[in-house]
Amino acid sequence: MKLKYIIITLFLGLAFTACSKDSDSDSNETTTTKPDEINNFVWKAMNSWYYWQPNVPDLSDSKIASTTVYNNFINGKTPDALFYSLLYQRGTVDRFSWIENSNEIVYASKIAEVEKKGGFSYAIYPKDASNINMVALINYIVPGSPSALAGLKRGDVITKINGSQLTSSNYDQLENTQLTITLAASVQFTSSSLVTTDKAGTVTITKAEIDENPVAYYEKKVYGGKNIGYLVFNGFKSDYNDELNLAFAKMKSDGINELVLDLRYNGGGSLETAVALAQMINGSFTNKPYIYLDFNDKHNGEDGYENLSEKVKIFNLVDNEPTFQREESINSLALTKIYVLVSFQTASASELTIQCLKKYISVITIGEETVGKFVGSNTLYDSPAYGYTSYANRSTKHKWQLQPITFSYYNKDKDVNPAKITPDYEINPYSIFLNLVEFGNVKDPCLKKAIELITGQTMRTTAKTTDLPLSLKISDLTAFNPTNTAKGLYIEDFKRLKE
Repeated sequence: MKLKYIIITLFLGLAFTACSKDSDSDSNETTTTKPDEINNFVWKAMNSWYYWQPNVPDLSDSKIASTTVYNNFINGKTPDALFYSLLYQRGTVDRFSWIENSNEIVYASKIAEVEKKGGFSYAIYPKDASNINMVALINYIVPGSPSALAGLKRGDVITKINGSQLTSSNYDQLENTQLTITLAASVQFTSSSLVTTDKAGTVTITKAEIDENPVAYYEKKVYGGKNIGYLVFNGFKSDYNDELNLAFAKMKSDGINELVLDLRYNGGGSLETAVALAQMINGSFTNKPYIYLDFNDKHNGEDGYENLSEKVKIFNLVDNEPTFQREESINSLALTKIYVLVSFQTASASELTIQCLKKYISVITIGEETVGKFVGSNTLYDSPAYGYTSYANRSTKHKWQLQPITFSYYNKDKDVNPAKITPDYEINPYSIFLNLVEFGNVKDPCLKKAIELITGQTMRTTAKTTDLPLSLKISDLTAFNPTNTAKGLYIEDFKRLKE
């Protein structure tokens, strides 16, 4: 595959050229109705790029055979209403496409991948089998964020939002610009439920724009003669490729010979970053195929492999767009086995890393079933003369842009992807309650299991044991949680970058 003009990110970065095959005039019909300008962009961009375009009758090329019929169809709708009406089995087959205006998700739902802006990542858990009352467990806090300044900590449990019990109907209020939360003073398990008592007082958070460093934590641990690197990586963000490469340089200098890669809170990001990460882990397969991308029939010319490289591209944000600056040689650990921590919030580029890397080295997964996102997207702009892919040549009359699914991906052998990745060693997700403290603490059941597998020794910790009689399925937890709950930039899988 030629990588020249478009580097697409995952939640991923790849380059490709495209040309528009659209025409705004399709017949000699006389009509007094003009197509809505923004909706015309929405429909034609989707008709060109949407992965499931052949499966959507309203995206058929025949739709524009009659100008009057076409105009009547697209007019009279808001751009977001039109966009979401064009998705193929939204919420079941297509769980990930979205549209935005002024860099904000519009007509958003819990299935849209979007980072939050409060500085805390969380996961939603039902308190019992009724799936009505909920709690939110804080995965981690972004340093310096409003949540950090408010005193929130990893492992805190949110029970109420704005004075009301957290439920399946209101937990999305955790995404509000300003919110007041109540934290649990205690958490216990009974034979049928999770029981909490509340702390006195509340915590108020006013959200702010955050550019989160996804290289969240690194620590060298020495057990049983092994130099174990523990790396928490929370997003494949191409403008932090240099930070990721620096982390691997540090691991090289620390003599790391075993790696625990924590992707539990990583909803995806840049393909460019994902490919570079594989080389940082091993580095022995330069120029070998790593991932295969499959587009719709209108863009079969973009199908092909992304190969492993000894260089990583470094980007900076310019006008909110990752813009190529330079290349760096990749720092590699030359590992032949890694241990990856996963959860029901692990998606996209994280799943790609597991599926594609295990064709070259041993990848041991620990945790919970992943989201199951083996598709990607590139951002579409109102630039029909440039195949809807040019940010620089977009219409400046409006700020709408699309993030639809535009391709599926496979490992180098094009193996059929599973519905979700089932971990080699499954950990009950409720077992982390009471044991989720600071990063690196071996009370964490997933980290503890990884170290035991590496050393072959049973670890004794001060972890609190809990009776876990809940019969809730892990798939239930996936339904309640967005694929990434950290807020800031969107985790846009295969977002176009500029070289």
